[in-house]
Amino acid sequence: MDAHSILAYVLVAAIAIASPGPATLMAINNSLAYGPRSALWSSLGNACGLFCLSAAAMLGLGALLASSEWMFNVVKIAGAGYLFYLGAKQLFRKTPMLVADAPGTQKVSKPSRLKLFKSAFLTAATNPKATMFFSALFPQFIDQSAALLPQFLLLTSIFMGLSLTSLTLYAGLASRAKGVLTRPRFSLWVSRAVGSTFIFFGAAILTMRRQGA
Repeated sequence: MDAHSILAYVLVAAIAIASPGPATLMAINNSLAYGPRSALWSSLGNACGLFCLSAAAMLGLGALLASSEWMFNVVKIAGAGYLFYLGAKQLFRKTPMLVADAPGTQKVSKPSRLKLFKSAFLTAATNPKATMFFSALFPQFIDQSAALLPQFLLLTSIFMGLSLTSLTLYAGLASRAKGVLTRPRFSLWVSRAVGSTFIFFGAAILTMRRQGA
């Protein structure tokens, strides 16, 4: 791969990553509810999920999803169902997501680092759109005459690094805005907005069709 191809790939990947999606929403939600450090673990989980998806795309899973309707639908329903679950948890929570730091205020219990990691990993790994994206993106930049493994590792590392950077920035911006959002009534509306958006992303996945279907 030459420098021009790498630069073009970085530009395309950066544009794709900057567009808000379920991972962005999860980073913002975790940053607001548990602090920006907690968002780091979900961001790492998302990055590992992306690595698995890119590996699957290189092994031909993207082509298989494009050719097999039932497999595509299984992955699609699993991904949408998990986002619906996350959305429902936010919609039906009875306590504010954000609380002001005041004496006597009940602390919101933080999920474990592993739970944050697993939640984001599952969100990424069950997204058929991402698998199809990698399957369509990589062939445009990979030199078929050169060794594939080093190119795969380079492209995937770049994508993971850009994703971590983007999610960290989103989480940091959300943390800065937390002081404005600590009123309990307003916080409940934030939870409902987050839950509704997760459900919207899930519904968007359900409307996806196979390429060529």
